Amino acid sequence: MIADFMVGAKADPRRPNDVLKPVGARLTSAPVNMDAKNYGRMTKGKLKPEGRLDLHGMTLAEAHPELVAFVLGAQAVGKRLVLVITGKGKERDEGYAIPVRNGVLRHQVPQWLALPPMSQAILQVTPAHLKHGGQGAYYVYLRRMR
Repeated sequence: MIADFMVGAKADPRRPNDVLKPVGARLTSAPVNMDAKNYGRMTKGKLKPEGRLDLHGMTLAEAHPELVAFVLGAQAVGKRLVLVITGKGKERDEGYAIPVRNGVLRHQVPQWLALPPMSQAILQVTPAHLKHGGQGAYYVYLRRMR
């Protein structure tokens, strides 16, 4: 049971401020749309990405068209597994009343991948294995062109 809020009371530090689960938890809890055996190999880092896009240091305005061109181009040439590196983001606490999330690109890229035109090209998006970048990168498993 959650206790009522009292004006002037201190917030419980054990209670999270964020109502959304972390990006990695949301992606790993999403249903598996690809072959289960390949999914297991991919999440264990045993599949080698056929292409890689590094978005480090880019703004949202620069990163979005790069991501669209990369994903659609990779699918057009028949690639199945690509790696999108976003970085983990900088730790910054500017003391505002509303907390700021770390890693703007890390949180935005999965949302972009779920929207057209890229959503039709993608079967699965999962956080990368540690040897491919861990929480600062995503595996994007592409559909075959027909």
